Amino acid sequence: MSATAERPATRGFVGLPIDRVDGHAKVTGAARYAADAPIAAPLHATIVQATIACGRIIAIDERATRAVEGVVDVLTYHNATRIPALPFDFTAPSSEELAPLQSDEIKYDGQHVAAVIAETFEAARAGAALLRVEYESRAPELSPGGARTVEQPEQWFGSDAQPRRGDPERAFEAAGVRIDQTYTTPIENHNPLEPSATVAEWRDGELIVHDSTQWVRGTRAVLAKSFGLDEEKVRVIAPYLGGGFGCKGFFWPHPLIAAMAAKLTNRPVKLVLTREQMFTSCGYRSETRQRLRLGATRDGRLQAILHDVLGTSSRVGTFVETAGGVTAMLFDVPNIAVTHSIARLDVPTPTAMRAPGEAPGSFALGCALDELASACGIDPLDVLRRNHAAVDPSSGLPFSSKHLLACYERGAEAFGWSTRPQAPRAMRDGGELVGWGVATATYPALRSPAQARVVLGADGSVDVASATHDLGTGMYTILAQIAADELGVDPRAIRVRIGDSSFPIAPVAGGSMSSASVGPAVQDAARRAYREAIAIATSAGGSPLHGLGEDEIEACDGGLRSKREPSRAIAYGEIVRLGGSGAIEALGSAAPGDEGERLSFHSFGAQFVEVRYDEELARLRVSRALGVFDCGRILNAKTARSQMIGGIVWGIGMALMEETVRDPRAGAVVTNNFADYHVPVNADIAAIDVLFVEEPDLAFNPLGVRGIGEIGITGVAAAIANAVYHATGVRLRDLPIVPEKLLAAQAAV
Repeated sequence: MSATAERPATRGFVGLPIDRVDGHAKVTGAARYAADAPIAAPLHATIVQATIACGRIIAIDERATRAVEGVVDVLTYHNATRIPALPFDFTAPSSEELAPLQSDEIKYDGQHVAAVIAETFEAARAGAALLRVEYESRAPELSPGGARTVEQPEQWFGSDAQPRRGDPERAFEAAGVRIDQTYTTPIENHNPLEPSATVAEWRDGELIVHDSTQWVRGTRAVLAKSFGLDEEKVRVIAPYLGGGFGCKGFFWPHPLIAAMAAKLTNRPVKLVLTREQMFTSCGYRSETRQRLRLGATRDGRLQAILHDVLGTSSRVGTFVETAGGVTAMLFDVPNIAVTHSIARLDVPTPTAMRAPGEAPGSFALGCALDELASACGIDPLDVLRRNHAAVDPSSGLPFSSKHLLACYERGAEAFGWSTRPQAPRAMRDGGELVGWGVATATYPALRSPAQARVVLGADGSVDVASATHDLGTGMYTILAQIAADELGVDPRAIRVRIGDSSFPIAPVAGGSMSSASVGPAVQDAARRAYREAIAIATSAGGSPLHGLGEDEIEACDGGLRSKREPSRAIAYGEIVRLGGSGAIEALGSAAPGDEGERLSFHSFGAQFVEVRYDEELARLRVSRALGVFDCGRILNAKTARSQMIGGIVWGIGMALMEETVRDPRAGAVVTNNFADYHVPVNADIAAIDVLFVEEPDLAFNPLGVRGIGEIGITGVAAAIANAVYHATGVRLRDLPIVPEKLLAAQAAV
């Protein structure tokens, strides 16, 4: 059951595959990222990190560092600004309660213990290499299996972390078919192209920060609380981000250190994390161990699921990888028990990473369902169809809009699924085994309050501003399209300004909520500006539209015109001049109401994958992938397709390559570079296709749009693992699926 409202009217700009309006700035180098901030003669800071996982500092020798030409100062816990520890709060989203450089305590390998400040980057690096820190070390706890402290949080981000319904234990034991397997996923790191960076400057008691952040307002709140300032005394600027994927969503210690260094030296300070530091200093995806027990009838209808998830977190912060969340709501199962546990370890704090919870959870659940299909001797796609949920099983609420069955059908037809043989190892192409796999994609539709300002200038300009962000996702472009649709202006003629905490409020660029939150606010602001323009144009004596009613006027070609007599037209710039105010300025807002009490909001999709495996070379590759998605209205066909392709590529990396490895004795990351931490490159990616089942979800917001940033990765790893089984007859439940695991599994058969 779902509720689908009438398709909204459009002037034709929303939905078009318009090129990115910020594309020229990016390819020509005009786009300024955090480290490019136009600050004259900044000092440079380089962070020094702890080389033990647990203990304390007993001595710091700064002599050789201070002897380096160009070194200005060394910031340690001896001379750092005293700031409070901030427990996580969405109003001030600090990821770690451990404030930086406040004591001699060491809680994890890679913890910031000093910053060397110098006139040049080279001098700061050289000075940092010469700083000598002596430690008293204690044996760290690094393995979740041996953790002394394991917690089961009742809630996480406002949702039940231990959901349960029915009597799953009894239903599982009574089931005709039972699956009981454990699936593991490793630590993974975000690795955006742009490392985290901050330029901090104090001006007359005010703090101005250029930061690579997904949440300028959240960053502002933490900085203000840390330094005891009113928020109006802090400005955070981030017009462009070179990727983030969650690691820049909450607040990390390095902006505080940059601001401390600027305060200490009374000069602007630039601090850029190295690639190695990105593996310890701004979060990661927690490893997970997921035991899944499925009980079903012989025809593959689920009767019970028990999903137990063990993840990790640090001693100085909390993040729960809620991998069981997808299990509680995706399929029609009467009996479910999901548990989430976190092992407290001497490690850095994990954080949200693209589709947190859903990415590893959909891997385990998708694989278990494929195992169920195999045990029942039926097509895996039939198992997905037969357990389709018409209403949200976790709440009992109808979905606002759900077209998952259509995703299955369109995907199966486009992929050629009907020709797939049931038996493993039944498909070959030359010397390669071929396998096909399928899995379900899903991600919740989220929305937060947002505002936007639209200004029509006397020179004919149109300006849109909001404190939202563009991580490379296309926000500049879609906001221009939304405003263009309301005003009848070419999107390329609209200036969009974002990424500044002084602009109207917007939420974190996370949870795939930016389009659904900020888009309607821009729509509202543009409509308000449009109505004000009509009021002036119909009342001013010198206007060709004088005396007409609002319903007799339409927007077109950068202004207004009569519907009946198109020659009676006037440009927005002329309307502004007639009004005499210098500009028409409108503030728009949008926020969720009580619809969440009546409806459940989610996006859905189906992932189809083909793999090829050369047994002689132990070479495994994804040769074809297809994603079909139900995500509401699509605002830009080109950028949306790009987002989904990126998500599928990330899923390929998750399944076959990505793994962060720590030294099991000391806790140091040993894969802290792109030589050892493998991500997909062009040679790894073959044909990828994306289809949309586009139905606007007007029950969710006035634009009918749901976010698409994260759903693309969900289900991909499961579809690949299932395809590997279909090709080889070998089940691998431990990511990543690398050649040595395949060879070992084949040898064991």
